[in-house]
Amino acid sequence: MSELTLQAKELDAADALAPVRSRFLLDDVVYLDGNSLGALPAHVPDRIADVVRREWGELRIRSWQESGWWTAPERIGDRIAPLVGAAPGQVVVGDSTSVNVFKAVVAAARMAGEDRTEILVDAGTFPTDGYIAESAARLTGHTLRAVTPAEVPDALGPRTAAVLLNHVDYRTGRLRDLPSLTAAIHAAGALAVWDLCHSAGALPVGLDAHGVDLAVGCTYKYLNGGPGSPAFLYVRRELQPRFDSPLPGWNSHAEPFGMKPSYDPAPGAVRGRVGTPDILSMLSLEAALEVWEGVGIDAVRAKSLALTDFFLSCVAHHAGDRVESVTPAAHGERGSQVSLRCENAGDVMKRLIEAGVVGDFRPPDVLRFGFTPLYTSFAEAERAARVLGAVLG
Repeated sequence: MSELTLQAKELDAADALAPVRSRFLLDDVVYLDGNSLGALPAHVPDRIADVVRREWGELRIRSWQESGWWTAPERIGDRIAPLVGAAPGQVVVGDSTSVNVFKAVVAAARMAGEDRTEILVDAGTFPTDGYIAESAARLTGHTLRAVTPAEVPDALGPRTAAVLLNHVDYRTGRLRDLPSLTAAIHAAGALAVWDLCHSAGALPVGLDAHGVDLAVGCTYKYLNGGPGSPAFLYVRRELQPRFDSPLPGWNSHAEPFGMKPSYDPAPGAVRGRVGTPDILSMLSLEAALEVWEGVGIDAVRAKSLALTDFFLSCVAHHAGDRVESVTPAAHGERGSQVSLRCENAGDVMKRLIEAGVVGDFRPPDVLRFGFTPLYTSFAEAERAARVLGAVLG
């Protein structure tokens, strides 16, 4: 047994989160793609079977009230809230990340005032955020300017209405400085909109503590909600009375069953709702979030950093200079993934998957490995690095 294998065994033995792994359905594959789709919590299939057979099959329309379907978006939002550092009543679940980005950016531009006519967007953002921001700018008559997060403080000015940023860069795993960037945005009189897709459930966010205005995030990555599970929208409590959604659906009406011809928004985060929620996906997410019982986000962050540190040291041993890490070494700048650059990365990832190590590939030359602390072990991190070294020859 190698020294690294022994070290992994010792780290797993001391890991307080190790028992949480049993809450998931896993196999012998080293699954390091939780930054794209989290593993299935073991109890979810039975829960959804009950939703389909009893709540839908027997209760039918009664389930909107008797099974709590109608209040699910806010109830599940309150369950996510502690994981992103938000008090209850500020997170609503529903729609996709893209739809929620649209709601947030348009609403931010409207709330900023007529004299503020420019929206800033992260130049390296996940493509859909850029597409949505461009559409939102057209709709509101604003100009759109793409800047890197490092350029944001100097790019801010009296015309800035809103800034849309990614908390963690999806390619490199670089963690952005949310507190200081939010403070700079506020100092300029603008609103901060954060995309938390690659941080929610992986590390502390502190939305309330840092005064973030609006935030969105998906739930199928580190929150393990399942493929296509609904996203969430955070609206800071102080802004809720002014939140002017560009998608004023009947679900966000103050009297949704009043069927009035004019729109009167509901109070609170509920005004972030639009139409009838996707109940099957939503209740899958609600069930999946039960794996977080007794788990603190600070403990998850500590294990995430330990896992990625260990993986990087194992990669250095097994793969040497055949790969280059593009993920920051500094803990304060790292999310919960490791991105490695190498030649023929697409073929390398294909061979890794064939050998039982599942990550993903981002063109032209990046291997991505997402570490979900709730179920990833140190032994798996060592095995992944060892297999990578063998694949590289």
